[in-house]
Amino acid sequence: MSQKPFTAEEINPLGSLDEWEDDLLERYPDPEQIASAKSTEAYRNYEEPARDTVREFYRLNHTYQTYAFVKEKQRQYLSFDKKEMAIWDAFEFLNQLVDDSDPDTDLDQFQHLLQTSEAIRRDGHPDWMVLVGLMHDMGKVLCLFGEPQWAVVGDTFPVGCAYSDKIIYPEFFKDNPDYNDPRYNTQYGVYTPNCGLRNVDMSWGHDEYIYQMMKDHLPEEGLYMLRYHSFYAWHREGAYDHLLDDHDRKMLKWVKLFNPYDLYSKCPTPPDWKVLKSYYTELIEKYLPKTLKF
Repeated sequence: MSQKPFTAEEINPLGSLDEWEDDLLERYPDPEQIASAKSTEAYRNYEEPARDTVREFYRLNHTYQTYAFVKEKQRQYLSFDKKEMAIWDAFEFLNQLVDDSDPDTDLDQFQHLLQTSEAIRRDGHPDWMVLVGLMHDMGKVLCLFGEPQWAVVGDTFPVGCAYSDKIIYPEFFKDNPDYNDPRYNTQYGVYTPNCGLRNVDMSWGHDEYIYQMMKDHLPEEGLYMLRYHSFYAWHREGAYDHLLDDHDRKMLKWVKLFNPYDLYSKCPTPPDWKVLKSYYTELIEKYLPKTLKF
């Protein structure tokens, strides 16, 4: 069933949204406190990744993520007619997956989700944001349908316009058919100035998939976290400002608030699920239906 509309108290526990946003900005997470496994400088090391799969992953990703490919995957998957699963069954599947694009962890995905959501919970953020932490990589179940990892995980970027050199491993785009296609290789490509990210097609993967799955169940701040958490060229490097509208710029602080928890909570020690199960069972029951359509 659909989630009932959020009340003001649920979305902002302080007296007003402005007051709450001011409070959040004052207590942005300290990356050094979240990063218990290593220094923050050691994360996202793509010059010397810990696993050989990382560079090859991005070669494939940048070669085959074309505008036409993205449009076909949207048509194929966003009808959500492939499978219906209980949420815990979907988490069980994620236990089989190690993200080939991630140089910072070789834990299964469910452990990463718990590490992220627990770091958010420890800092006292609203429970819907804890749920964002738990669900943000759920879209990786696309691998269940036979999709290669280069079409599911990794940093995301706009397609249909010129690729920014702020994207990781930009040299691999030279083999992408869109790289020399005059329809897609200009600054704006198929878009118009400041059209807004909601009108921009991103490289296909788990961000867009989980956003579409969750868009009736979470507040917009959480949905931006889901939809753009892998768009590092934007939220970390400041690229693609020419495509943003004022609403994107307003929402950026929420994506940046979420990012340190996603990135720096990764550590080799898995959380104790026996201790956490009761809390997360209640959290999911509060916001989500018993089954999700994939």
